[in-house]
Amino acid sequence: MEKGTLVEFRVQGDRRLGIVERPDGKTRWFVVDDRGQSHSLAPRQITYTVTGQTYKPSEIASFLEQVNPYLDPSSLEVAWEILVEDGETITPDLMANLLFSESAAPHCYAAYCLLSDDKLYFKQKGDAYEPRTAAQVAERKHQMEVEALKAKGQQEFLTRVEQALNGEAVEWQRHDRQRLEGLEKYAALIADTVRTGVNYDSLARAYPPSAPVLETMTMLGRPTTPQGAFQLLVDLGCWSPYENLFLRRSSIPIQFPHKVLEVAQQRLDFPPIDSDTNRLDLTHLKVYTIDDETTTEIDDGLSWEVLPDGRERLWVHIADPTRWLVPEDELDLEARKRGSTVYLPTGMIPMFPEVLATGPMSLIQGRVCCALSFGIVLGTSGGVEDYSIHTSSIKPTYRLTYEDVDEMLQLRVQAEPEIAAIATWAQKRRTWRYAQGAISITMPEATIKVKGDEINIDILDDSPSRQVVAEMMIVAGEVAARYGKAHNIPLPFRGQPQPELPPEEELLLLPAGFVRACAMRRCMPKSEMSITPLRHAGLGLDTYTQATSPIRRYSDLLTHFQLKAHLRGEVLPFSADQLKEVMMTVTSITQEVTMVERQTNRYYALEYLRRHPEETWDVTVLMWLREDSNLALILIEDLGLQLPMVFKRSVNLGEQIVVKVSHADPQKDMIQFQEIVYQEAQTAAN
Repeated sequence: MEKGTLVEFRVQGDRRLGIVERPDGKTRWFVVDDRGQSHSLAPRQITYTVTGQTYKPSEIASFLEQVNPYLDPSSLEVAWEILVEDGETITPDLMANLLFSESAAPHCYAAYCLLSDDKLYFKQKGDAYEPRTAAQVAERKHQMEVEALKAKGQQEFLTRVEQALNGEAVEWQRHDRQRLEGLEKYAALIADTVRTGVNYDSLARAYPPSAPVLETMTMLGRPTTPQGAFQLLVDLGCWSPYENLFLRRSSIPIQFPHKVLEVAQQRLDFPPIDSDTNRLDLTHLKVYTIDDETTTEIDDGLSWEVLPDGRERLWVHIADPTRWLVPEDELDLEARKRGSTVYLPTGMIPMFPEVLATGPMSLIQGRVCCALSFGIVLGTSGGVEDYSIHTSSIKPTYRLTYEDVDEMLQLRVQAEPEIAAIATWAQKRRTWRYAQGAISITMPEATIKVKGDEINIDILDDSPSRQVVAEMMIVAGEVAARYGKAHNIPLPFRGQPQPELPPEEELLLLPAGFVRACAMRRCMPKSEMSITPLRHAGLGLDTYTQATSPIRRYSDLLTHFQLKAHLRGEVLPFSADQLKEVMMTVTSITQEVTMVERQTNRYYALEYLRRHPEETWDVTVLMWLREDSNLALILIEDLGLQLPMVFKRSVNLGEQIVVKVSHADPQKDMIQFQEIVYQEAQTAAN
């Protein structure tokens, strides 16, 4: 090239004009730009050469001033309309003649700039440009409109984000939801560190954020990690600092679909015809429902009566939600999808819409309610001597709490002899079950309740009233299973294999109480489900099914469907194979529910301890988790919590020590304790 030739080249994608000064070696050229900077360029880096005359660096600015008036991209549309029919290629020089009726250097360069920047009408083909077809242009226009709308939406979303971060009230748009859901999904990965045990940083690397999440967090200067996304959602007011990530990572639906809510309201407004036209009228019986004060789904009640022959009959009345639905309808399928009511410290997620679950499905005091009633006559030793099962009508008389019944039993209230009679039979029943090999393992159980920002932990007291209700529910489950077995009805039977407990002499070597109970608990096999009867070793029963919580457990609902159809003399709604298939699905779901409940309780337990770093706790060493690492399971007796602790000295099982929390991170499921000596404990206590 001749010295003084004006050329275009690119610097980091930007156009730059320069003047050729001299060769640089055999193939390269030194080029000086309008700023006086020198560049060594290979031929491939030169994108356009202005021919016809030479220039000086000081003339570059005036050359551009001549070019700028012609840089109107809309002019290309006119040229395209002329050229598209023939589809012939065109050079910048010819385009200059077509557009400007001139072909001087500034006009040719302006035409080149328009063509090289154009993404709509022309595409480069060698040194020339070919017009795109009409269909291609239409498609590209559509794409550009979509991209423009997307860019506008992104900017508007970021504007709302900034407003929310500044504490302003923001009305999130429908399109914002997709971006927020992306952030939520990414932030919920934190829960996987608990579920999988994978290192937090490794998990973040294995699951990089999606493009919209990365874009949002980068523009806001936030760290692109799950923790960064979590904090952003908290700062935006979308999440609380204690958001339940375990629930969000699960497949458990939190809200009911609109269609299901509509159906529930229709059933409430227009009750379906009752299929059980021959319900046994038991409204003359005194019926006691016994639950916690906060219970809203009341699904069981108890009665007692003396028969004409002098024998006593117990009645266990169970709510009859199948009165309001049929197998495979919207309500049934939604309940099946949920598997059970989810009980969390922050509240419950019901299996049925609350308008039904806490209304007509429940056994409400003073109302005539539909029920499935188990009439049971026990022998003097506590075994079932006679029983019958009926669809019934009852009228609950008293809505009692466990505390109410404990007080009534303690004071021996004469006005309610039924309560004392039921309690007496429950004790006989309990004694009978232990004689049949039932195994009792008593460990303290924590109940965690969260209200607002307050966390309360109490120990669930195994009071006489709770034992009464438990025994009545167990005997109803035995009776339901015996009926199913006698009539060859496929039911979701529950069983538990016989455990191989440590030899008595080995158990006696362990400290009595919680340590010994913990050792026995480790030997207990998992319960099993089958469509055929199984022995339940833990309960000491030859056959058993759960039938007493059909509002809250789908497997109990299945039992009701099957039993009620048989009582009516109808074909069973589920064959053995169908029942087995449904049970497999429901079992998988309820396992996930149990895991979420357990993880959520543990989260709030650790959060409670994190908030009390100076509190001292009396703990018992329960068992070794890894004895070679001095990792043991401890029991915080005042809270009923069982947690791991690494000891820095040799300790014995059953040893009671005093500890306090040294570090707690609920989100990462981390808790560390340190042992404090007696004097420090005394000082802290005072």
